[in-house]
Amino acid sequence: MPEKLREIIAKYDEIERAMSLPENYTDVEAYSRLAKELKELSPVAACAKEYFKCEAAMSEAEGFFSDPELGEMAREEYESAKSRMAGLEEELRELLVPKDPDDERNVVIEIRAGVGGEESALFAHSLYRMYSMYAESKRWKVSIANVNETELGGIKEISFVVEGAGAYSRLKYESGVHRVQRVPETEAGGRIHTSTATVAVLPEVSDVEIQIDPGDLQIDTYRSSGAGGQHVNKTESAIRITHLPTGTVVECQDERSQYKNKDRAMKILASRLYEAERARQQSERAAERKSQVGTGMRNERIRTYNFPQGRVTDHRIGLTLYKIDRIMDGELDELIDALAAAARAGELGASEANDED
Repeated sequence: MPEKLREIIAKYDEIERAMSLPENYTDVEAYSRLAKELKELSPVAACAKEYFKCEAAMSEAEGFFSDPELGEMAREEYESAKSRMAGLEEELRELLVPKDPDDERNVVIEIRAGVGGEESALFAHSLYRMYSMYAESKRWKVSIANVNETELGGIKEISFVVEGAGAYSRLKYESGVHRVQRVPETEAGGRIHTSTATVAVLPEVSDVEIQIDPGDLQIDTYRSSGAGGQHVNKTESAIRITHLPTGTVVECQDERSQYKNKDRAMKILASRLYEAERARQQSERAAERKSQVGTGMRNERIRTYNFPQGRVTDHRIGLTLYKIDRIMDGELDELIDALAAAARAGELGASEANDED
């Protein structure tokens, strides 16, 4: 690692020098590129410089170990620098893990009722409420693109966009099958039912970032359905876009304007196509959007919400929290922090294995 750290410090210093050159002041594009690189390297370079300072302090203190007057103080300084160095080494390991380039993006979240009939649809609604409350706590904006509700207040499927700094970095761990165990309100005998809902979390991209041939699209308009007052069923403002090469279908009917619905549908379509391409390139991720959430069967769950026991268990990391009411009210940070830490540990192990190779 020391060799790698010296390279990073050298690169950081080189960029700093380049930014001070007069010719770069007038080249806005070059200056912006250098500033971005400098910002990305800054935390690692600062930590690395502190690491080498500790190393130098330890070396200097060693030289006074045999001194009768300064030996004890030198040993204390040595141990202090050694302890600080160990902490910096751990910090550097995390900083050196490659960052997901999509972490700062907005997200498109799609929730679908799975196994369990109406109870599954009610659970899908509960998940939507949970994510909405979490977004609200982060001061993120939530916009519904399309929703298909049931007569009892459940949701068969819903697509919505969460806009905010770092939204994808926090919510990307939510993709998969979520399982609920509870007594439905419609259950007279008080029996516990098990139902599922699937969640897909996609980084939002625009149709500018991913090339979509207009000739590959079939665009249909239709009248909105569901809640909406007098506007419902009077104008064909709802949009359905079919991407013919992949068969991907996106519907959007939440906005009153056909233009706004089309714009949002195109963004969701671009996000789905982007995720499919990313999945193809990265074999460890889902081969396609469908495999990200599975089939919705009960045995494919990533997380279980057990209401009678008041617990939520994330099966990927074996974490169980006994505060289901607070979690369903959007208090997800403890779960997400644990998942993020596990992901970083896995990426760090893979990164170190690659370095050894």
